Amino acid sequence: QVQLVESGGGLVQPGGSLRLSCAASGVIFSIYTMGWYRQAPGKQRELVAGITGIGSTNYADSVKGRFTISRDNAKNTVYLQMNSLIPDDTAVYYCNAASLIGNLKYDYWGQGTQVTVSS
Repeated sequence: QVQLVESGGGLVQPGGSLRLSCAASGVIFSIYTMGWYRQAPGKQRELVAGITGIGSTNYADSVKGRFTISRDNAKNTVYLQMNSLIPDDTAVYYCNAASLIGNLKYDYWGQGTQVTVSS
């Protein structure tokens, strides 16, 4: 049974920082590309950042220079360090694990964690 469990969300003032964590179980973590997505009220879910099993990263333009994604394959955990937070970062943040094994695509989601940026 695959589980992705996010933690670290909360309320933070503009300019503040948060670190999200996503612990995975039930998967061979190192072969999965891990991603953080977010969904704000009334908006579509969007990719925030992704990291491959070997550590290649990509970011949405809106978070480049402020957010950093990293992973610890020994702990089956992916992180999202969020700095210089702005109100537009307010959303539910979801962890995703994806892999293509042969011709089968595997895609798993966490339950989400709320991030609210407000003074």
